[in-house]
Order: sequence, then structure tokens, then C-alpha cells
Amino acid sequence: MSAPAPLRSGSLRRRTIVAVLALVALLLVVLAIVVDVALGARLRGQIEERLRDRAAAAASLVGTVDDTELAERLSYQGLAVRIDGAGGDSVVAGPSPDQLRDAPPGPGGPGVGPGERSTPSSASASGVQVVASDVSGDDQLVTLRSTLSDGSTLTLTASAVGVGETLAQVRGIMAVSSIGVLVLAAGAVTLVVRRSLRPLDQVSSVARAIGSGERERRLRPTRPDTEIGRVATALDDMLDDVVGAERAARDAEGRLRAFLSDAAHELRTPVAGIRAAADTLVRADLDGPERDLLAAHVVREATRASRLVDDLLTMARVDRGLELDRAEVDLRTLVESEVHRAPLVHPSLRIRAELPDAAVRALVDVGRLAQVLSNLVENAARATGGSGTVTVSLRAQGAEAVITVVDDGPGVPPAEAERIFDRLVRLDEGRETSGGVGLGLPIARGIARAHGGEVRNIPTDAGARFDISLPTL
Repeated sequence: MSAPAPLRSGSLRRRTIVAVLALVALLLVVLAIVVDVALGARLRGQIEERLRDRAAAAASLVGTVDDTELAERLSYQGLAVRIDGAGGDSVVAGPSPDQLRDAPPGPGGPGVGPGERSTPSSASASGVQVVASDVSGDDQLVTLRSTLSDGSTLTLTASAVGVGETLAQVRGIMAVSSIGVLVLAAGAVTLVVRRSLRPLDQVSSVARAIGSGERERRLRPTRPDTEIGRVATALDDMLDDVVGAERAARDAEGRLRAFLSDAAHELRTPVAGIRAAADTLVRADLDGPERDLLAAHVVREATRASRLVDDLLTMARVDRGLELDRAEVDLRTLVESEVHRAPLVHPSLRIRAELPDAAVRALVDVGRLAQVLSNLVENAARATGGSGTVTVSLRAQGAEAVITVVDDGPGVPPAEAERIFDRLVRLDEGRETSGGVGLGLPIARGIARAHGGEVRNIPTDAGARFDISLPTL
């Protein structure tokens, strides 16, 4: 599996500012192009419109004014005029097209001199009209060729140099304005981005503070529904998980140290007894009852150490995950077997069973569940001094079966109701050889949970009560 790509950690502030300024510059360029094209088209359109107006006015004078005089009148407005009569004669007046390319625009507008945009009153008398018009030209000239109804042709040429000069001025103004806008935008965007990204500085500050030991620092965003709010909330949740995991790890380490210390202490006592008795047996010349007594002591302490080691191994298997050999069984049979076994170990113990009439079937590991029930009965016998009363009952409760073990001993203090399920916890004072090592209840709960059930201590007015709940079929 390939390693994940490293996070790109370039300056977000710089990238945001550059991106915004690039976008603003692009918009300004687009605006300049649109203005240039639209204004250029508008100015050339004005020239063409005025040329058509002059052509219409000239057409109204055809027949009432001599062509030469008409051409002269039109040329006074800064136009190059050519009139081709229907009989083939031509009249030219005004500057040539080459002169118009170099001439400045007239006062009446780009390339067109002053003149009233109106048709003389004699237009109705001539009856000549413009039949067709054709516009041509380049960046410096605009030419209108009009065909009149009497067969003559009127060609008017105007300078468009003023259009280019006007566009050049507008481009300069747009360039200077765009630079000013970019400078102002850069300052404004820098301030806005710096203020907008200030919460990220706070995030990094809190992260460094937590790394330096201030584990309780949090961001606590006021708006968790925003982008930065979601990041801050996720970071707070992660920090809670990390701090909680760290605390849990420390607690687990403390419990492990205490567990190892208690286990070593529990093992030290029988091992020391075995060692002392064995040393005496080897060194001393003993016969008869004394030798048998020491041998019995060795066996008793070895059995105690072996039981502790077995419990530790069982606890380790519970932690790792038990492999259960499940089988369908009637739980009444399991309870009856334990009730019949207990008097063999504790002859003075009064134990009885309360069982339902109908079978209570469950899919369990018979050996492991018998160990749970045996541990609870052994605890009850130990709590009552081996001569008390113990009641083991079974009942079906919905989709669960509940096995209850009740004794008439001193009971469990409410403050210790959960602590007794910790490892190597004993409520009996001292550490007599007859007492347990504090692993029975943790093992019982672990086995029950492996079956999908639970072992609980139920508070009572007298004695102790433990419930084993298991899923039924």
C-alpha cells in the first residue's frame, strides 16, 4: 500500500490573496475589452449614421442644386465627396482619402464636421431618394456609397482617426484605473483574509498549548455549522478522544502495575511457605507426624499457587477473547449440578435451588458457565463461613435467562458494588489462606460477557445477591 501524499502546506493567506487579485485582474481585463469593443463600435456607428444623414440630405438637393455646388457644400463638413452622375460625369470635392487619414477629427465629432441633421424643405420638390447604401472602410476611414433613385451615385468618405484617439484615451484611463483598483483590492483583500483566517491562528495556538501540556484547552467555536466551526469542532472532539485515551492508558497502566504487584504478593506467600517447608524437610531430620505436617503444608501451598496461576491464565484468556464451545442446554440441569456439588465441598453449607417448571434453553459453553456459577457459590460459601444459607434460582425474563445466587452473609457495601469486579479486589480483611485472591468475580463477568450476558451485584437489605443474565433461544 502506497504512502499517502504529503499535505500541501503552502501559505493559505498568500494563495487566497493571489487568487482573488488574479480574479479581479481578469475581470478588469474583460471589462476593458468589452468597453473598448463596445465604445469603438458605437463611435464608428455614429460616423456611419451621420454619413447616412448627409447622404439623405444631399439626395433631397439633387436636381435643385448643381452637383458641383452640392459637392462643395458636403466637403465643407470635412468629407471627401464624389458624385457620379447617371450620364457618366463625376464631381469630386473635399480632401482626398489620404489627407483624411492624417487629418484630426472635425469639431462636430470624429471625422464629421458640423451640420444640421435635417432634410431641407426642397427635398419634397426633388423627389430623389437613397435607394441603397454600402459602408466600407478601415480603422482610419469610413466610406458610404449610396445609390440614388435618379441613377447617380454619392460616395462620402469620413476620417475615423478620432475613434482610435478616443479609444486610446479610454484605454489609458482604464489601465490607470485598473492599477488603482488592483492596489486598493490588494489592501482590502489582505485585511479581509487576515481577519478571516485569524481563527486558524487560534487553532494552531491551542494545538501548541495542548502539545506543551495544557490538556484542557479547547476551541469551543461559537458557530459549529461554518467551515472553521466544523474544523474547530472536529479538533475539539479529537482532543477529547486523545486526552481520554491518554487518561485511560494511564489508568490501565496504573491498574496493571497494581495487578502485577498484588499478583506477586499473592504468589509470594505460598511460594515462601513452600520454600520454607521444603528447606526444613531437606535440612531437618524429621520423622512421623512432623514430616507429614510439613509435606501437607507444601501440598496445600502448591495447590494455592496453582489455583492463582490458573486464575491468572483464565483472566488473560478473558482479556484476549474466550473461544467458547457452545452447545444447547437446559439451564435447569446446570443449576441442579452446582447445587449437588456444593455440599461435597462445604458440608455445612445449606444450599437449595428454585427452578421453573418449564425448560430454559440457551446456547452456552457448559464448562465455562459452570465455572461462573461455581465462582459465585464459592464466594457465597466463603462469605457465610461455609455454614450459611445459599439460594440459587433460575427464571426466564423476556429474551433472557437470569440465574440468581443469594446468600445470608454480611453483603457487599454499596460503595464496593462495582469495585469488587476489579482484579485482585477482596473485601475480607487480611489475606488468610482460605480466602480468595480476588479473581473469581472478574472471571465470572468476563465469561458472562463472552456469552452476550452480564454478571451484576444487586443491592439487598441483607446478604448479597448476584444475577447472571444470558440470552435464551
